[in-house]
Amino acid sequence: WPGMLGSLDCMHWRWKNCPKTWHGMYCGKSRDATIVLEAVASQDTWIWHAFFGLPGTLNDINILNRSPLFKRLISGDAPACNYKIMDNEYSMGYYLTDGIYPE
Repeated sequence: WPGMLGSLDCMHWRWKNCPKTWHGMYCGKSRDATIVLEAVASQDTWIWHAFFGLPGTLNDINILNRSPLFKRLISGDAPACNYKIMDNEYSMGYYLTDGIYPE
């Protein structure tokens, strides 16, 4: 896909040995404490970005707000990506997601 930088997703991993004092902060929808992994993979399934350790109480949008991946995009330090689709020229790439992220 022209301009696609990678496929992005956030996963909640159960934290079996979470300290009791942190359990409330890391306990999301389920009663189990979870840690969040944000990962980006290219079309050849190479994982080139991983951001791990945020509390499971956060949803995907709040995780993206804290992500160094999007801080790089905002600061203009993103990978160069120029492409053309239907006579429209674009200079910024995009991430393929599952549809719940802000545009």
